[in-house]
Amino acid sequence: MRVVLLGPPGAGKGTQARALEARLGGPHISTGDMLRAHVQQGTALGAQARPYMDAGELVPDSLILSMMEERLREPDAANGFLLDGFPRTREQAIALDQLLARIGQGLEAVIYLEVPPAELVRRLSGRRTCPRCARIYHVDTMPPKAPGRCDQCGEALIQRDDETPEVIRRRFEVYSGETEPVIAYYRESGRLHAVDGTTGVTNVCARVEEIVRSARPPSPTRSEAALP
Repeated sequence: MRVVLLGPPGAGKGTQARALEARLGGPHISTGDMLRAHVQQGTALGAQARPYMDAGELVPDSLILSMMEERLREPDAANGFLLDGFPRTREQAIALDQLLARIGQGLEAVIYLEVPPAELVRRLSGRRTCPRCARIYHVDTMPPKAPGRCDQCGEALIQRDDETPEVIRRRFEVYSGETEPVIAYYRESGRLHAVDGTTGVTNVCARVEEIVRSARPPSPTRSEAALP
């Protein structure tokens, strides 16, 4: 499988990515995890990215793509991969197609998890996190045994600043503005598959797996065909 998984914060991308990785193989590649690994390992690319990350700024596309190309050339990605959180813009989507063409690969499917804003607010605003062991709970669907306390270490749970209803709505607005052109780009090339992300984890997983299993390597896109 060579798949991109798109969806707003709280849509369930991480859950679906882990399920696909376990059932179909191929590494789950998160750009956030990839960036943090380069910084922690002190690589040359990590050293270039760190000032942007420390300042809370976006890491330039050129660095992200260099890291992505290095990662996709590793042996475990030779027969497939699942990209989570990338691309975020149309320019990144075009650059990803060009990168894959250079290494003789191509995306088979792009899956977009659709979840209404009101449901995203409910999901994310109900999250509670343990500041000591980072375990995550939800006040409705996965509450702790003792209200407000972590089951594992007993620490008082907190609500992250970026998971208040007001901030969540703003995050969704920003995400929608960024990714609408990405969705249009993949729809134009016939690779986009929209999936209702509100039907329950098991049903969503089954639908996503059905799409991935039925996908076939695509014909070169306009971007790929234009490469020398």
